[in-house]
Formats: sequence, structure tokens, C-alpha cells
Amino acid sequence: MEGEKKQVTVPLLLAVSVAVIGSIQFGYNTGVINAPEKIIRQFYNETLKARTGEFITDNLSTTLWSFSVAIFSVGGMIGSFSVGVFVNRFGRRNSMLIVNVLAVIGGSLMGFSKLAASFEMLIVGRLTIGLFCGLSTGLVPMYIGEISPTSLRGAFGTLHQLGVVIGILIAQVFGLEFILGSQSLWPVLLGLTIIPAVIQSIALPFCPESPRFLLINKNQEEAATEILKKLRGTDDVQQDLQEMKDESLKMMQEKKVTIPELFRSPSYRQPIIIAIVLQLSQQLSGINAVFYYSTNIFEAAGVKEPIYATIGAGVVNTVFTVVSLFLVERAGRRTLHLVGLAGMAFCAVLMTIALTLTSQIPSMSYLSIIAIFGFVAFFEVGPGPIPWFIVAELFSQGPRPAAMAVAGCSNWTSNFIIGLGFPYVQVLCGDYVFIIFVVFLALFFVFTFFRVPETRGRTFDDISKGFARGNIQGAGSAPQEGVVTLPPSSPTEKFPMVQLSAHEAPNAPFSSI
Repeated sequence: MEGEKKQVTVPLLLAVSVAVIGSIQFGYNTGVINAPEKIIRQFYNETLKARTGEFITDNLSTTLWSFSVAIFSVGGMIGSFSVGVFVNRFGRRNSMLIVNVLAVIGGSLMGFSKLAASFEMLIVGRLTIGLFCGLSTGLVPMYIGEISPTSLRGAFGTLHQLGVVIGILIAQVFGLEFILGSQSLWPVLLGLTIIPAVIQSIALPFCPESPRFLLINKNQEEAATEILKKLRGTDDVQQDLQEMKDESLKMMQEKKVTIPELFRSPSYRQPIIIAIVLQLSQQLSGINAVFYYSTNIFEAAGVKEPIYATIGAGVVNTVFTVVSLFLVERAGRRTLHLVGLAGMAFCAVLMTIALTLTSQIPSMSYLSIIAIFGFVAFFEVGPGPIPWFIVAELFSQGPRPAAMAVAGCSNWTSNFIIGLGFPYVQVLCGDYVFIIFVVFLALFFVFTFFRVPETRGRTFDDISKGFARGNIQGAGSAPQEGVVTLPPSSPTEKFPMVQLSAHEAPNAPFSSI
């Protein structure tokens, strides 16, 4: 079919690429704080010395630094929880455009903090850029998922995570002392985030609004049809339109979905629990402990040039995200997530062994590098990209913004806990700190194996039907031990996104989760 041959078009690639700039921003601001840690701590010390005449204690220095790292996640929590407010009022594309104001404000505060001799400006800037990143982590996957063809939804969804890891790598490279990580240029390093915000703001008006938003939320069928024709590269978009119309009809029959309703309704309860646990599996896997404190970990392991080892981990991070992009539509979401969790647990054990034995066997520092590289690689195979876009797949248009807000807030909350608590846990547990993450990884593996459905190649209707019937495994994948498989169904079949109540559909069969 013509539509099948021309699924990847220039307008589609342009829209996805411009949206992913927001993902790059998220990654950059996650990784940028790592390399100049000692210089920024010194800035805190000198600033307070100039004000009070005394140097700060080591405990206060650690607290201020941990707070500077973790406040980013506080902003992310608030921002992610606000996604629904923006997308329902302004649309997907326009919301991405509006929130760039926060990126410019946050970058400016951080960039001028040294000139103003105010570490408070840096902290407020981190909070503001966190607000922006929290919103972006909901807006970008939602926009990409809604403009992508079903057969490419997973591959394009992975591009969000690819943008994140590219942003982290850019931050690591620019953070080198001879580039921007010096005493005089570190404010430029932090303020550089303004540039991609400006670029995205210029490019977004040339990108289309989500056709799903236009048709389902705004009832603008003609505009949605024209956008679909451009995105698909064909005039035959009736199948996409019909799917959206069916979903729109179900939305009109549903009550307005609030966040409490996600937990009260049997139709939403299971997918929202899955969404939350998958987000927790990403953050409580220990990956941000590696991202935030990788330089310190390599130093503790005896690596002589830890910053270059950290950049090496960033390169591995990027390469394996690309690998995941090609695997996700072949192996499936669930399989890759399981492989990633198991591999990370194994590497965390190796990391513990290396950290424990380095003082007796100096060559163990090399095992530490291998373990961290492997840890990062397995993360990008599954737990890195999949939780972001699978949330959008588990919900229909009505509950999707609320679900993205809850899932994103769960991700950022656990991110905050790791960022604030890891230094203290590291002191308490010493070389055995990653054993805690091994336990978490094992628990998430068991949950994923028994409760997470396969969504590869499924329409939103098919996926929702699986939850409405109380089944777990998505159709279209091979039966696996320990899960229930849905009966095969045609991708064009339409099913209610949510089971109607008895007074709305008296002839509908009873279902529960």
C-alpha cells in the first residue's frame, strides 16, 4: 500500500527531530552538573566566605551540593504533574513552544549566578530548568507517539531517550576543564541550555500540531486530515482517521478522567500501576546514581582520569540507545525491558565486587569501568527508553495526559530521592551501595515478567481492550510462560477504550481487572 511505503516522510522526521530538542535539553541539564562539581562547591564556599567571613563546613558543603543536584528533580516533579494542564489547553506543539520560556529563564539565572555572586540564583535556576524538563518529559513522548504511525511508534518513541543520552554526552564533553568546565567558564556551561531552547522555539511553528489532538480534542477533522496526509506522505489516511473517530466517540461516552479517577476506575487502575512501576524501575535501577556521581565512583575505584571514563560511559549510553531503536519493533518492549533489568543487576554485582576489592587489587579498577559501561548499556536496551513511551501506549486520548502526569511525577520523585539521598547512602553502605539497586532490579524484573503487556504493533484500541478484559499479555507476541495471551485481533478492529458503566451501556459485558 502507498501508505505503508511512505510512512517515513520529511514532515514527520522534521517534527520528531524538533521535538527531541526538548529531550536533549533534559539530558544536558541532567549531566551538566557532574563535571564542575568541585569548582561549583568552591564557588559556594567563596561566596559564603565573602558574606560571613567564615568557610563552610564539609557537612554544609555536601548538603548544599546535594540540594543543588536534587532541586532539579523538585522542578521536574512539579513540571511533570502540570503536563495535563498545558496539553489540554494549548495543544501538544504549542505547549512545547510555551515552556521554552522556562528554559531561557533557568539558563539565564545559572549563567549569571557567578557574576552576581549568588549561589541562590544557581539553585533557583536549577529549579526553573527542572520545571522545563519535567514538562518536556511528558510533552515530547506524547507528541511523538501521537504523530507516529503505529508500526513506527516504538522506534520513534526511543528517539526521546536518544535525545536524552546525547544531551548527557554533550554535557560531559563540554564539561571538560579545557572546554567549558573551568573556573571562568562554568557559568557558560550551565547557561548554554538557552541556545537549544531558542532553536526549538524558531523551528516549532514549522511543525504540525498533533492530528489526534485536533480531531479528538478540537473536532477539527479537516485540519487533522491535511496534517495526516503530510505526515504519512499519502492521501489515503482513512484508516488513521477512522481509528481517531472511534476513539473520539469513546471519549464522548467517558467521564472526564482526573488523576484520582485513574486509581478508582478498574479500567485504568492496572495500566496506571504498570506505568508507575516502569518509571520507578528506570530511576531506582541506580542509573542516576551513576550519572550524577560517576566521576566520584571512578575516583573511588582508583581510575586516574575519571572524567574521561565518565565520557566513555556517555558514548556507550548513546550507542546502545541507537541499538535499542532498531530492536524495539523486532524484539518488543517487554522483552527488552526484562533483558535490560537482568543485565543491570548482573553489572551492579560486578561493580560491587570491583569497589570492594580495589584497595587490595588495583587492577579491579578496570572491572569497575567495564561494570559501569555494561550497566549503562543494559539500561539503554530497555529501562531507559521504554518507560517513557509505553505510558502513552497504555492509555487512550482521554486519560493519557493525566496518566503521563502521574507517571512523570513518579519518575521525578524517585529521581529526587536518588539525587538527594545517594551521597548519604554511599557513606552508610560504602562499597556495597549498589547491592540496594540489585534488590530493586530483581523486584522490577519479577513485576515486568508477570504484569507488563507487550504493546508492539498494537493499536491503542487493542491495548486498551486487553486491560478491559483483565488480560495481561498483548496480542501479536508469542505466548510466554507465566502470562496470559490475548486472542489475535486485526489491527483495524475497534474496541471500547474504557468499559462503559451499566447505565451507559446496559448490554455491555461486565469486566474487571
